[in-house]
Order: sequence, then C-alpha cells, then structure tokens
Amino acid sequence: MPYDDPFRLRVMKVIAAAIKTVTPENEYNLDLSDYEDADTGKTRERVFRGRTIFGDDDPVPMVVILEDPRAPDGPPQPQHASAHISVMRLLVQGFVADDKDHPLDPAYHASAAIIKALVLEKKRLDLFGMKVRIQSMHIETPVHRPADNEVSSQAYFVFGLRLTLVEKADDPFF
Repeated sequence: MPYDDPFRLRVMKVIAAAIKTVTPENEYNLDLSDYEDADTGKTRERVFRGRTIFGDDDPVPMVVILEDPRAPDGPPQPQHASAHISVMRLLVQGFVADDKDHPLDPAYHASAAIIKALVLEKKRLDLFGMKVRIQSMHIETPVHRPADNEVSSQAYFVFGLRLTLVEKADDPFF
C-alpha cells in the first residue's frame, strides 16, 4: 500500500496525535488539542512538529516535537537489502504559563500529562497503530526550566523519546 508521507513523518504525526489527547475530556488538567482562534476563526494547533521559532502570538501551553541532533546510541544496526532496524531520537519540548510563586509547577504538570499519554499509547499492543514498525519506545527523564529570556520567556520542559523502528531500506514511504 503506497503512502503519501515517508514512514518517519508518519511516526512524527502519530506522536503528535497522541500528545493532542491530553485534554480535559480525557481527564487531564491541560488542553493540548487544536482550538479555534477567537480572532480569526481558524483552527490552530498547540502541538507542532519540527518548529523551533515561536512568538507572542503562539498559544501557551504548547509542545514541539523535534528530531534530536545528538548522535545515536551505540553502533549502527545491521541492514538488510529490504529492511533494517534504526533508532529515531526525538525531543519533546513544552512551554507553559508561569506560576509567579512556583514557576516550574505548570511544567511538571505538563510533562507528567504528556508522558502519561505516551505511556498509555505504549501499553497498546499495536504501538501508535504502526503495526510492528515501531518496535519499542523509551521515554527519558524530563528536565524542567524556568523562563530565562535566553532559551524561553516561558517555563518549559524537555525530554527525549527514543523509538526503535523497522524501516524498509528501499522504500522510505512504506
């Protein structure tokens, strides 16, 4: 079955969709679902893929998923003519409104909610609906930081997410 998007982009999209399940309707104290902008009437997102620059008109809370630029762990996996196992390292970073007295409290709540949503997805037999293509998922310990006006004007968190993938070497769209 041909796909419009490469496999790795489909992986990014299902991770974003899992994070968007963090809503009050799903019993979280945080809403990361898409919303209608009151000024424009357009649907806006709170979960982004691959974006690194944000401004004052972006929503808070919000989350961005990026590929981790650090080198992969360990030696490369053996590759076969048609398929190979690889590691996709992601960074999940979220920005939250500050609490004046305890600036990191909202960041701790947000990272915990997102990790919970990802773990719930991990417990499914068919991880993210990607059949046997996502072999495993490892969530790294989050780091929480207050606003510093260098990295961010908002309190934020970041954690690594490592996925082991089975990819088709001769067809990245498979």
